Amino acid sequence: MTIRRLSEATVNRIAAGEVIERPASVVKELVENALDAGAGRIEIVSGGGGTTLMRVTDDGCGMGREDLELAVERHCTSKLAEDDLADIQTLGFRGEALPSIGSVARMTIGSRRAGDESAWEVTVDGGRIAPLRPAALTAGTRIEVRDLFFTTPARLKFLKSERAEASAVSDVVRRLALAHPGVRFALVSGERTVLDLSAARGEGARAIRIGQVLGREFIDNSLEIDAEREGVRLTGFAGLPTYHRANTLQQFFFVNGRPVRDKQLLGALRGAYQDVLASHRHSVVTLYLDLDPHEVDVNVHPTKADVRFRDPGLVRGLIVGSLRAAFSQSGPRSATHTAGATLAAFRPMGTRSDPIPGQAAGSSYGGGFHGAPPANHDWRQSPFRPAESAPHADTLGGFSDVGGQADYAPPPSQQSAFDAQTAFDAQTTFDAMAALSVDRRADAVPLAEDRLKRPLGAARAQIHGTYIVAQTEDGIVIVDQHAAHERLVYERMKEAMAKTGVGRQILLIPEIVDLPADDVARLEERAGELAEAGLVLESFGPEAIAVRETPSMLGETDIKGLVRDLADDIAEWDRATGVRERLDDIAATMSCHGSVRAGRRLRPEEMDALLRDMEATPLSGQCNHGRPTYVELKLADIERLFGRR
Repeated sequence: MTIRRLSEATVNRIAAGEVIERPASVVKELVENALDAGAGRIEIVSGGGGTTLMRVTDDGCGMGREDLELAVERHCTSKLAEDDLADIQTLGFRGEALPSIGSVARMTIGSRRAGDESAWEVTVDGGRIAPLRPAALTAGTRIEVRDLFFTTPARLKFLKSERAEASAVSDVVRRLALAHPGVRFALVSGERTVLDLSAARGEGARAIRIGQVLGREFIDNSLEIDAEREGVRLTGFAGLPTYHRANTLQQFFFVNGRPVRDKQLLGALRGAYQDVLASHRHSVVTLYLDLDPHEVDVNVHPTKADVRFRDPGLVRGLIVGSLRAAFSQSGPRSATHTAGATLAAFRPMGTRSDPIPGQAAGSSYGGGFHGAPPANHDWRQSPFRPAESAPHADTLGGFSDVGGQADYAPPPSQQSAFDAQTAFDAQTTFDAMAALSVDRRADAVPLAEDRLKRPLGAARAQIHGTYIVAQTEDGIVIVDQHAAHERLVYERMKEAMAKTGVGRQILLIPEIVDLPADDVARLEERAGELAEAGLVLESFGPEAIAVRETPSMLGETDIKGLVRDLADDIAEWDRATGVRERLDDIAATMSCHGSVRAGRRLRPEEMDALLRDMEATPLSGQCNHGRPTYVELKLADIERLFGRR
């Protein structure tokens, strides 16, 4: 077979196939160029999901005529000093983006430096470069790309719908905006303004930008992270374990200002949330890693989405350690949206459209739980409004709980209005109240003011033998006693393991595990770490491992399966945490079986002691399975629920 040199057009199209996967890839490259040029304002316009039009305009340093001529040639760049690939401090550096885009689209670049008399413009049409010509443009650069992939129509067939491509463009811009809060970003898709993010500077700029992109709810339900270890700094915000999503789309990582989707970082994140998040849910984070450029390789993927760290163990340890420390130091906290969901469950108005039995559809509002009131309804004018004064502290609006019996006694002035329909509504209400089955009266223990000031308040009642109701200064707290005690037991077990070490059991006959030579070498290298976790092994020839001791906590376990899983774990993530994770799983299972079961009646002092232990225990806001252990409702929200506000 004869070897021949590929044509320049073919070479450019092959390069474009590596760099330009979809319209979002073009936007990424162009916006990164604008950021490297020092832009303070970047405007992006797209049409047809980016296939028919993409225009990026910035106010950066711009280019002169000579620079513009070289910019559309392959491997021409102003960002790589001294050809040092180990010292990359810009987002781009290969000099492939513009010529690659020009080889598969119709591209026009206009640019002007601040001190130049005029701007210059060049057009690249399917790889053919037209002569430069003068143009009218303010300082900065404007790049317009039309008819993407018109030279490679087969690539067009693999694109998704226009809406999906537009969404991908928006995601790219959001990620770059999160990395550079000091730059104003504007994105227009079709006739609609998708993003308009003002620049944020000074202290707190990053939090402002994160709030602009992810919403204020994320800031309110996250913990600020700021940690450093051996020259590597980690900053940003990590969502509370009870604030999570069904996918990983809201997990953002940045390395030296570069958005990345790196499996090492995602694995570290999973490790940090391992025992505080349900397995099918995903955390929400925005984390920034800053380190010496010589300690990270960003040149391992054509789109620079993956990176390689010189010391991945250091980075992983920093992420896991700093996030877990933040969770431990945060005290008992639960996501605010859990309270909103609870209030929504309590709010019956408007949740049913079925007519009340015996009442025609569309009839007037009867004051019960069925159907929404008319827009002009005023509860203060209702004959069944709460009484202005009550003869007993346990009476609320005619309801009284005396000796565990619920009776209805409307004030005399309202007796005439107590018709058959109202009796039906009242009976429905009583049925719902009776189902609560309060096991402990609120006045069983004198209410101490100092306990009201505690984060979880003072225990007032136990409901259904499962839930503790506590009163705080400005609201109420509902605690799942089993989930809460499960977390307390689990944390005590982990603390005991950390203090006394992991107990080992010596195998009477060592277990021999056959493995490939590469896996044997990896396990030998990590033998010290595995021994700390209770697993003692040594090489048994070039393709076998002898296991001599195992963690006693594991009991009778599948040793061969454990070792093989560990070898796969180390090969994929370059870590050896499988034993620790299995021990944590065992501890979690034991704590679940050893904690207070649902249905057990607690004395008032036991309920209060549980609340105090929760306040003093790290990660008590969620159980080992990631479910919230308590819900807090503010008094203002409850008053709005009942129309008092």
